[in-house]
Amino acid sequence: MLDLLKGPLREGLSMRNPESITVNEDSHLIPVWSIIVATAAFVLVEYYFWMVLPGQRTHPPPPLGFRIYFNVSWGLLASVYFLMVGYVSKDAPRRAMSARFWIVLCLVMPGGIGAVLYFLLRQPEVSQCPACSTQVQSDFHFCPQCDYQLTASCGHCFRTVRTSDQFCTRCGHELARDQMPARLRVLGE
Repeated sequence: MLDLLKGPLREGLSMRNPESITVNEDSHLIPVWSIIVATAAFVLVEYYFWMVLPGQRTHPPPPLGFRIYFNVSWGLLASVYFLMVGYVSKDAPRRAMSARFWIVLCLVMPGGIGAVLYFLLRQPEVSQCPACSTQVQSDFHFCPQCDYQLTASCGHCFRTVRTSDQFCTRCGHELARDQMPARLRVLGE
């Protein structure tokens, strides 16, 4: 049975190659094109509400304060929409997800529903195992290929614990009995 998963079939089951954006580069998750499009959308919405729409009115305009609030709110909403599409375009590859699919979904679904779906359904970030370079999700405790322990976890309930904890915060298990690898013990000191 295990021999069936080797070769071409196994390659078809492998995880996509994620784009690597380190934690320190989170500010780069909104691309420049998205910022430019968001700025243009804000300017166009403001132009429409201040220049085009008042010329088409047949009744007196609402009070100035209401117009300012309404116009700026719609401009900011349009800008945030395009910034969100840009964020999804950079964040999806980091999580080994199809960026094209999620961008189209965000653009097609009205009212930001696509972006909400993205945040509800997105996968954990993907990184590489330090021992064998297999792609692993950030919530894995052990590498599925080489059994390398990636994070400290309780030996009783298998939840993530800090390397400096003496007892598991979930079940109260004494962590000193778990024989944590030396590399994780050093991190806690």
